[in-house]
Amino acid sequence: MTVIVLTQCPAGLRGFLTRWLFEISPGVFIGGPSARIRATLWEEVKQYAGNGRALLAYSAANEQGFAFETHAHKWNPVDLEGVTLIHRPSDRAAPPPRVTQGWSKAAKRRRFGNR
Repeated sequence: MTVIVLTQCPAGLRGFLTRWLFEISPGVFIGGPSARIRATLWEEVKQYAGNGRALLAYSAANEQGFAFETHAHKWNPVDLEGVTLIHRPSDRAAPPPRVTQGWSKAAKRRRFGNR
């Protein structure tokens, strides 16, 4: 089983994929091509996606039962001890470091003696 999801890709690419896969929803393609055809389709998708994003998920003989690849996504697959997970970058900006003014407590003790 193979699933390809396209976002903001040219219409011609969608038309190309309908030769090999069924489009069950706009931009979502599903089918059962061979591994060789799947690899060829994925190379075409990456080449002609333009400014769009693409996701490929397919059946695999691993613990999860599937594997996936991404193209031009912010979310990236990461292998963690044989299990593939998605790394999602944080949208929130890191808070600025808190800077305190003056001497630290340790510096005050050294400077003015133990009180």
